[in-house]
Amino acid sequence: MPVAIVTDTNSGISAQEGKELGVSVIPMPVIVNGECYFEEENITHADLYAAMRAKKEVSTSMPSPQSFCEVWDKLLKEGYDGIVHLPMSSGLSASCEMAKQFAENYGGKVQVVDNHRISFSMRIAVFDAIKLAKRGKTAEEIKRILEDHAYNASIYITVNSLEYLKKSGRVTAAAAAIATVLNIKPVLTIQGGKLDAFKKVHGIKKSKEVMLEALSNELKTRFAHVPKERLIIGTAGTLETQAEVDEVIAAAKKTFPGLPVYYTPLSCSIACHTGIGAVGFGICVEEE
Repeated sequence: MPVAIVTDTNSGISAQEGKELGVSVIPMPVIVNGECYFEEENITHADLYAAMRAKKEVSTSMPSPQSFCEVWDKLLKEGYDGIVHLPMSSGLSASCEMAKQFAENYGGKVQVVDNHRISFSMRIAVFDAIKLAKRGKTAEEIKRILEDHAYNASIYITVNSLEYLKKSGRVTAAAAAIATVLNIKPVLTIQGGKLDAFKKVHGIKKSKEVMLEALSNELKTRFAHVPKERLIIGTAGTLETQAEVDEVIAAAKKTFPGLPVYYTPLSCSIACHTGIGAVGFGICVEEE
C-alpha cells in the first residue's frame, strides 16, 4: 500500500496483530505506583489487574510526541507516500490534538484522523483505513472518509466499581460511595467520542440487559437503513476468564442473531479508568 496506517493499543489491536495487518501500533503508557510502563512491552492485562488488586496506584498518560514521530519518520523513510494516524477520540484525550500539532511539521504527509472512536469502534476504523488504502485512496482521502463516517458507531459500557472513575474525577467520592452501598451500576454511552451517563441500574446483570436493549433499539431506528452485511457487533471488557468472555459474546449473539460478534479486551490504558469487570457492547458500520 502507498499509505501506511498507524494507531495505538487503545484500538484493541495488539502489536502482533498489527504486524499481521501491516499496521504500526504505538503502545499506550500505563503508570503503576509512579513508574511508567508500556502496554505489551513490559506490562500485560494480568500485570495491571494484579496491581489493582494489590491497591497500587494506577493511571495513564498520553503517548509522547517522540513515540509517534519516530514511527512516522521510519515509515516515510521506507517510502510510503503518506500516513494515516488513528488515535483515540479527541473527546476522551488530548493525544489526538497533540498528534495533529506535530503532524503539521510533515507537510501533509501525515493525516491525523479524529473520527471520535475508541476500542471496538476504533478497531473497525483501522480496518476501514486498510481497505481504503488498498483501493488506492490517498492519506487525505482516507482521513476525510473516516471522519465523514465518524458517527456510524455506538458504544455502551458499564463498570463493576466506580473506584477508578472516582479517581479520574468523572464521579464524586460521595456518589461512588452511595453507588457501592446500593449496588448501583452506571451504564455509560459513547456517542460522538464523548463519555456520557445513560442510565443507573441495580447489579451488573441488569446493566448488561440495559445495554443490549439500547443497542437493539438503535439497530431498529438509527441503523435501520444500513445493510445487514455492513453491521458489526462488538463486545469489550476487562474480564479475567474465558468463561466471562464467552458469556458476554453469547448474550450479544442471542440479541443480534446473524450479525458477526467480536470481543476485544479493553486496553490497559482504558482499564486504568474502568477497573476490573467492566463490560461494553457496541455496534459499528464498516466501510463498503
